[in-house]
Amino acid sequence: MTLPCGYRSELSEFLEVSYSDWLGQLQNHHIQCMHEPASRSQITAWKNSFKVLQRELPKLIEAHPDACQWSILFEYELPREGGRRPDVVILGQGTIYVIEFKDFRVMHQAHVDQVDAYARDLQHYHALSHDYQVIPLLLLTKSASRFEKSEKVRIISPDTLVKAIIAQNISTDTSWIDPVAWLNADYSPLPSLISAARIIFNNEPLPHIRRALSAGIPQTIEALNGVAQKAKEKNERHLAFVTGVPGAGKTLVGIQFVYENVLVESVISKNAVFLSGNGPLVQVLKHALKTSVFVQDVHRFLKQYGGTKTKIPHEHIWIYDEAQRAWDAKQVEEKRGHSTSEPEDFLTIGERMDSWVLMIALIGEGQEIHLGEESGLPQWNEAIAEMEGSWTVHCPTKIASVFPDATAIQTNEALDLTITLRSHLAEDVSEWIQNVLDGDFVQARELADRMYEQGFDMYITTQLSLATEYVKDRYMGQSEKRYGLLASSKAKNLPDYGIHNEFNYTRTMKVGPWYNDPQDSPQSCCALHDVATEFSCQGLELDFPIVCWGSDFCWDEDQSQWKSPKVTRMNKARDPHRLRMNSYRVLLSRGRDGFIIFVPPEQRMASTYRALKAAGVREIRNEYADAVGVAVLSE
Repeated sequence: MTLPCGYRSELSEFLEVSYSDWLGQLQNHHIQCMHEPASRSQITAWKNSFKVLQRELPKLIEAHPDACQWSILFEYELPREGGRRPDVVILGQGTIYVIEFKDFRVMHQAHVDQVDAYARDLQHYHALSHDYQVIPLLLLTKSASRFEKSEKVRIISPDTLVKAIIAQNISTDTSWIDPVAWLNADYSPLPSLISAARIIFNNEPLPHIRRALSAGIPQTIEALNGVAQKAKEKNERHLAFVTGVPGAGKTLVGIQFVYENVLVESVISKNAVFLSGNGPLVQVLKHALKTSVFVQDVHRFLKQYGGTKTKIPHEHIWIYDEAQRAWDAKQVEEKRGHSTSEPEDFLTIGERMDSWVLMIALIGEGQEIHLGEESGLPQWNEAIAEMEGSWTVHCPTKIASVFPDATAIQTNEALDLTITLRSHLAEDVSEWIQNVLDGDFVQARELADRMYEQGFDMYITTQLSLATEYVKDRYMGQSEKRYGLLASSKAKNLPDYGIHNEFNYTRTMKVGPWYNDPQDSPQSCCALHDVATEFSCQGLELDFPIVCWGSDFCWDEDQSQWKSPKVTRMNKARDPHRLRMNSYRVLLSRGRDGFIIFVPPEQRMASTYRALKAAGVREIRNEYADAVGVAVLSE
């Protein structure tokens, strides 16, 4: 059986092993995991860590003789994480030390956050680490007498390693952590939406994610199955609304629900279709799953069955993702030639079917970004009012008052997803974004401090190169991680900085490869070349986006409010400022580990830079950049 790490032993045994034997084990493990030999730079890094540990760890055993029985693990591979491997894990007495070695003299923020994320994920996703302290240590091999703390990470040098370990108040009363049990314990990370879709589609069980369970996703699916069963048994028409903050798992609910009712034999088999007006999401899912059956474009569906058409679909369950963005009658008339809104189209098709129907509308909060999407939830009630038949609405209590024309309303709080899954543990992300957009920077700053503590990192810089260096360094060697450039489609000043958010550039971007291709692909988001706008990133996620803030949404210090450019005669939006605000809401809510905001170094952007700093966004800490001087707009 292959160990999930390159080398494991007690500390006393490690101190006796030869370098050649130790290195041979690491090299063999690297080939098994990565299917290629370790690089010369990797071997050099291993050699440096070996020297440091064999020189310093005897001092630990001298101070604490019981430590000789502690376990040391090299290159432990986090399961399901695409090759993420902390350099060293030491299993002590009641404490787990995660040590990342960097052959540097100065500290880089990306390295601090990398080891912090390792510790965070072990603490929360590793079954035998929940009840122990998990201490992240960043060891700079070329430094000396270094002993400081940056947030939760201790930054040390080789000569202070033992001091850092002893500083954690070693308890002699706590039993040793069993290394075999620890290595074999369940590790259940939070998958991205695309990864989760692949897992579901391949008929594999989703990881037993504590966070997803606590968010109520199983209860939501159970509630929807109950509604579907009732609709079928009584031959009725039902309309269910599932609400949720950005990243709460609404799309995941829809994908899993349609899978259970289409691709797996069940009581209501082969009767559901997942529909989305989010073209990029459709393309990314089709590209990832290598099929067009699993998800379909809502506009093509309505073009085939809506308006004056008499055809009816064979599915009885229609799941409409981001249904708050349904087109109003004016937009439908312009695009498809008949003046009924998309909600009215759906319900009219349902009444033509002469059979049971369940329409599930997945509702994202505050994400209307396209022209014709501004009518939101009320137009669903307007559609109900136009129907001759009866429609029973199922929804959370908070939106029940929107549907006075429903035949009956049944409220269920399981239909409201309030915890964001996208950003790991940062439950306050959506509220923080709302505070920022409301201009309440005092409250935003308080939330930001809590978010950093939870492991969600937010940075700001005027140097795009500093941002790109950060994401590359933080995710080096982590092949499944995704980072990329996001920008508002209306920001006119960004092309001056090589951020091509113009329509002629973004319309040719292939979003499937952008999200799914390997990091070294020129079409990958990780190439940091092509830019995704609010239109091509809504409903999708990156581990760490670089959000490029443009001149289309700036903070006005004199009036204490966000300002958008003046409306031109060509702009047909009812409320263009609201669309700009929602665009930035979308851009800021795409990150799983956090985000970096790039603000162009222009005087007109200075107030925006200061506002975001006041809201708790921190400048990237990079000692080399500090030494040479990096321009900021804080003055």
